[in-house]
Amino acid sequence: MSPQPAYRRVLLKLSGEVLMGSRPFGIAPDTLPTLATEVAEVRQLGVEVAIVIGGGNIIRGIAATEQGLDRITGDYMGMLATIINALALQDALEQRGCFTRVMTALELRAVAEPFIRRRAIRHLEKGRVVIFAAGTGNPFFTTDSAAALRAAEIQADALLKGTKVDGLYNADPARDAQAVLLRTASYQLMLENSLGVMDAAAVSLCQNSAIPIRIFNIRVPGNIRRVIVGDDIGSTITAG
Repeated sequence: MSPQPAYRRVLLKLSGEVLMGSRPFGIAPDTLPTLATEVAEVRQLGVEVAIVIGGGNIIRGIAATEQGLDRITGDYMGMLATIINALALQDALEQRGCFTRVMTALELRAVAEPFIRRRAIRHLEKGRVVIFAAGTGNPFFTTDSAAALRAAEIQADALLKGTKVDGLYNADPARDAQAVLLRTASYQLMLENSLGVMDAAAVSLCQNSAIPIRIFNIRVPGNIRRVIVGDDIGSTITAG
């Protein structure tokens, strides 16, 4: 028998960098099939899946500013990058039999639906994977904040944050060899100690909506399913 999922409806947050693989930018050929296969397996468990994807593999607003572009212009360019990633992920999912909808905070009707909360929930109820693109549609807000906002709007049971590390650490593990993995933590701990896995606005949104955050290593094959079925991997952030 398949294990029972721990969640009925989740929002999976993926950074654009996840799609790069070992490349310096863009979309590596092997990343999309792997991600799509794992999401398809989760759908087969009966879990409703929404996804927010970043655009950092193509361009980031802050990086564009460092190149001399206006910050607002750079942020809108970043939003367009998330739409490119969303369409690529949609294609990979549909090749694996997942009915999918891309919904954007910026209107781009030729390729995606505009975000309408009730319509998004209806898509999920019908078993479609919904990919939210273009962040919140506003400059100065990260895709982490967009993920927390959409998770609250669709009443997700959890926000799953896929990262390149094993979970939430008490320090940056790339800089501090003594950093300790925290299996459980509170929203307040993350906010007070500026633990940089998610920005403060996103954490506060989850705190206000009482949405648990699961932080895990997306690069380990099978980890999305493991989180969904409640395996003790990564870190869980709650009110404490």
